[in-house]
Amino acid sequence: MSINKITLQDIALRGKRLFIRTDFNVPLDSDMNITDDTRIRATLPTINYAIDAGAIVMLASHLGRPDGVVTPHLSLAPIAKRLQRLLGKEVLFVPDCIGPVAEALTERLAPGSVLLLENLRFHPGEERNDEGFARKLADLGVDVYINEAFGTAHRNHASITGITRFVKERGCGFLMKKELSFLLKAVTNPERPFVAMLGGAKVSGKIGVIENLGNHVDKVIIGGGMAFTFLKAAGVEVGDSLVEGAMLKMARSVQQHAVDRGIKFYLPVDCIVAPSLFSHVENRRVPVQEIPKGWVGLDIGLASVHLFEAVLRGAKTILWNGPMGLFEKDAYSHGTSAMAHAVAQSDAMTIVGGGETAMAVHQAGESDNISFISTGGGATLQLLQGDELPGLAVLPNKALS
Repeated sequence: MSINKITLQDIALRGKRLFIRTDFNVPLDSDMNITDDTRIRATLPTINYAIDAGAIVMLASHLGRPDGVVTPHLSLAPIAKRLQRLLGKEVLFVPDCIGPVAEALTERLAPGSVLLLENLRFHPGEERNDEGFARKLADLGVDVYINEAFGTAHRNHASITGITRFVKERGCGFLMKKELSFLLKAVTNPERPFVAMLGGAKVSGKIGVIENLGNHVDKVIIGGGMAFTFLKAAGVEVGDSLVEGAMLKMARSVQQHAVDRGIKFYLPVDCIVAPSLFSHVENRRVPVQEIPKGWVGLDIGLASVHLFEAVLRGAKTILWNGPMGLFEKDAYSHGTSAMAHAVAQSDAMTIVGGGETAMAVHQAGESDNISFISTGGGATLQLLQGDELPGLAVLPNKALS
């Protein structure tokens, strides 16, 4: 996959209507207050550049899963207010992303103006990549399309791929370029030793990542719920811990392939177990070979933390995707928090990918000590699998000089 994409710096923007597809899918509390604006702040360099270049800036995003229905608590109105504060200038909020009202507002705007369209997913045509809906987005008078939404670049949606059929000038934003540069360099040309630490619940969701990274890394750490599938595949009885029976053969194959290639492969040696997923009082730390029948492994234990810290020591590149346990619950957050501190304290180039992992690093107070935190979840995984992202495939490459 090429990272030599045309960016907004390569396009004359003055006086043009610039449609920037952002990823403002940020968490809101019950009062519709933004609890983490990281994704909004990450787009500010692109937005400010476009303003300074004299473009008419139209921002578009989705929020949550309204399933094609207008859902008031998923409105982008709070994002418009936060953007206005961050930019220090008026951000006009449009109550729909298509139609005569939106068209009239975009027609009247002067260069340097900024508006935010309402949630794209309030229309079923967005996720269906409906040609008619994509055309209506372009009918806002769009001269230039910029994709700054790495987190949704793996989606074949109307605002990601469909609209590009109707807009001649296209490119990516600074955040998209940065995401690609860090992630692709880590996979294709890393400083070594290169350690990949992978967690999360299921092997099936990350088997492609594990297989692809197996061709590039020096060491692999497996934690989180998916570690129990690997342990079970190795003959360890894991009680009622999460195991994907259909993935046992694949897990054995992946681990053997790594060993055959000289890649060091690490699994937890102990874990925190409880009688059930919902037990926060009764839990204990046991070696993985001694998980009681009927009990569930919910976090890595102290010995595993020390082992994984030792594996990370001396690394030059660390890629981390997926928590080490059920970190949303305080009782089972220690392993993930400890690894966040270990990654942050490393002298390596450190890359954190995926929404949950980024959240864990933020909760540990280590966000500023990570080289790069990807804003993508599924897009990060697809890229690490070596797959083309639809949202990037439709953007032109720079001409070779």
